[in-house]
Amino acid sequence: MNQASSPEIALSDRVQEALAVTLRGCDELIPQADWVRKLQASESKGVPLRIKLGLDPTAPDIHIGHTVVLNKMRQLQDLGHQVIFLIGDFTSLIGDPSGRNSTRPPLTPEQIKANAETYYRQASLVLDPAKTEIRYNSEWSLPLGSMGMIQLAAKYTVARMMERNDFHDRFKAGTPISVHEFLYPLMQGYDSVALKSDLELGGTDQKFNLLMGRHLQAEYGQEPQCILTMPLLEGLDGVDKMSKSKNNYIGITEPANTMFAKVLSISDELMWRWYTLLSFKSIAEIEALKAEVAGGRNPKDAKVMLAKEITARFHSSAAADAAEQDFINRSKGGVPDEIEEQTITLDGAEMGIGALLKTAGLAASSGEGNRLIDGGGVRVDSAVVSDKGLKLGAGTYVLQVGKRKFKRVTLA
Repeated sequence: MNQASSPEIALSDRVQEALAVTLRGCDELIPQADWVRKLQASESKGVPLRIKLGLDPTAPDIHIGHTVVLNKMRQLQDLGHQVIFLIGDFTSLIGDPSGRNSTRPPLTPEQIKANAETYYRQASLVLDPAKTEIRYNSEWSLPLGSMGMIQLAAKYTVARMMERNDFHDRFKAGTPISVHEFLYPLMQGYDSVALKSDLELGGTDQKFNLLMGRHLQAEYGQEPQCILTMPLLEGLDGVDKMSKSKNNYIGITEPANTMFAKVLSISDELMWRWYTLLSFKSIAEIEALKAEVAGGRNPKDAKVMLAKEITARFHSSAAADAAEQDFINRSKGGVPDEIEEQTITLDGAEMGIGALLKTAGLAASSGEGNRLIDGGGVRVDSAVVSDKGLKLGAGTYVLQVGKRKFKRVTLA
């Protein structure tokens, strides 16, 4: 039995609340007993804990999948703890090997600078900027120098490094591993030493790097941080993790109407997972809403609430209201809650709308599909199709023909 659940230890209401907030939707909290002790010490001393999240600016924009860990940071921030948003401008020069089956090309300093300029502005849509410490890991990584780098590398063995799955698998397959890739987890771990973090957050794919921070803090005589891994959010298709390359994402800078409609396109099952990981509603509120749906309330009502919450977060309440009204006006009754789904393999990069309607069984032929378009009877994601030359690439779409024929199609 871990310390957090031990009957011999009475936890204050505040510590219990903080533990519940920490555990909500998480994959792992390591070690939970240590985190409880940190929370107790923080309460007794009146000193906030230091909670770190590092992101490498490898792309100019972030999508809502990235905000899963940002949401957790905001929840802990609202409890009074100090959150540190760390921009990995130095580690981006190395390239994170996590989950890679080949050496990742490092970004140029110019690319990193350009991407980093937008990262915090976007993260501030979730975090409270007035209570967020912004740091760049070049602050301590560059002064470390070659001697310091050698001393740091001496604190971890090659055998331990090769226990990492991606390194192990690449070595076994004879796939090249560059020596500089070993530096990435070391430098990410050293970030925790420099920041004296109490808790570091990351996706499940970052577990090795996060544990490195614990190891190095102990090596440098610090109290080791706890680590909290969050699941990787499934994208609009409900299958693969949210990714721009999979075209199953919602960018946080997308127009309000697009964002709202995309949230409404997800399945009812996926909706509840998104509620847990993306909504700021309490667990009690979500469970109450689930009970209402189980009791007969239309699940679309819950999905609209989620769509409005997410849209309002990245735009405004007024924009969310307007997006809802726009969706109602365009859909003329909306999309049924239960519709048939189909996955279609693309021969090329895109498929014409006429051929798609035929392949999906919504038209007898491409010609008939074009005639339906001429008559204004075809919609894609609730928008009327007027261009018979429309082509769709990889992604998930709701097709509608007439008033009653619907199909959710995934092009892959």
